[in-house]
Amino acid sequence: MDLPYLEASLGFMILMHIFETYLDCRQHAALKLPSLPKQLEGVVSQEKFEKSRAYSLDKSHFNFVHGTVTILVDIAVLYFGILPWFWEKSGDLVSFVGLNAENEIIHSLSFLAGVMIWSQIMDLPFSLYSTFVIEARHGFNKQTMWLFFWDMIKAIFLSCLLGPPIVAAIITIVQKGGPYLAIYLWGFMFMLSLVMLTLYPIIIAPLFHKFTPLPEGELREKIEKLAASLKFPLKKLFVIDGSTRSSHSNAYMYGFFNNKRIVLYDTLIQQCKNEEEIVAVIGHELGHWKLNHVVYNLIILQTLTFLQFGGYALVRNSKDLFQSFGFGSQPVIIGLYIFQHTIMPLHKLLSFLLNLVSRAFEFQADAFAKKLGYREALQAGLVNLQVENLSAMNTDPWYSAYHYSHPPLVERLAALEESDSKKED
Repeated sequence: MDLPYLEASLGFMILMHIFETYLDCRQHAALKLPSLPKQLEGVVSQEKFEKSRAYSLDKSHFNFVHGTVTILVDIAVLYFGILPWFWEKSGDLVSFVGLNAENEIIHSLSFLAGVMIWSQIMDLPFSLYSTFVIEARHGFNKQTMWLFFWDMIKAIFLSCLLGPPIVAAIITIVQKGGPYLAIYLWGFMFMLSLVMLTLYPIIIAPLFHKFTPLPEGELREKIEKLAASLKFPLKKLFVIDGSTRSSHSNAYMYGFFNNKRIVLYDTLIQQCKNEEEIVAVIGHELGHWKLNHVVYNLIILQTLTFLQFGGYALVRNSKDLFQSFGFGSQPVIIGLYIFQHTIMPLHKLLSFLLNLVSRAFEFQADAFAKKLGYREALQAGLVNLQVENLSAMNTDPWYSAYHYSHPPLVERLAALEESDSKKED
């Protein structure tokens, strides 16, 4: 008896969409609350709260529409057999241009090129509306239409440059991997991730942003002093022109071993009221490094990746799986795609658990920055970044627990205060 893989996948997709829509409705109701959380009263002005609420509600409406359209398209693609039809037509295209459609690598690249074009067409209206209507309406969008499309062209070019050799390597590994397929796939993806982590900040990121050294001055001195006190091997300190595209702010660090770099968005520097707030935010980020969160996340991710490839290796030759989705043959790329659909329930569960871990790490990094003496500066910085980015002030606990990788602001402020209260008691 053939197992109903397709029907099970469709059923779970529908059930998850219903559940996530319910969470969206709960969050929407929280966003509509007319008053600030008690912890933020007197800290955030009513004017900023109203702006934040308007922005959050706009995004909530947009995400509901976008999510509904996306799930309907995904269901239609699977239910009406568009995927196997598209695979067949991509093979016809390969033959039409005089290439060998029996070559799985060439056939797969043709298929993926068509999928990329389709995805760009489907997502473009939503991207344009999000950027030039919602983000612009609330004062965040800074990029021109030309810059928007130029970034898109560069992203497509990178996909065309990097995608074919990666796809070819994956297909070759699956075809020749034998009983050690999962190990070979994991090893390849691990090495690829290291290469991309090396190339992205040096070659890829500069294609989209301008990196300049942080100018000499008190801010640079304070960050370097903090890094030195923690024995963080800081080699370079950059500012990037995030303001050319958006008013949203960020900061991150990267690099291996004794070659670390810290990157500040110029918007972060503009939004924090003083240098102490910026240094406190950096202290939080360095807390992730000092507490080995980066290493723990890497171990967790690599373990899950290996287990996923192990599961795929068990079912990659299952005729029932392919036939359930309408395929007579067993292409590697298609097998990986439909395997992801069949384990979607596990993905959702793992995503939720990873969010729990991430939120715990955020609390620990906040506590680390506090131990460095930056409690008040960090609290002020978190509030300012929340206000300037018009992030949601009111959040539904179920929604945030399911979706957020970072704790809501009120929870972070309460945690920073709580340890002080315990000491006083």
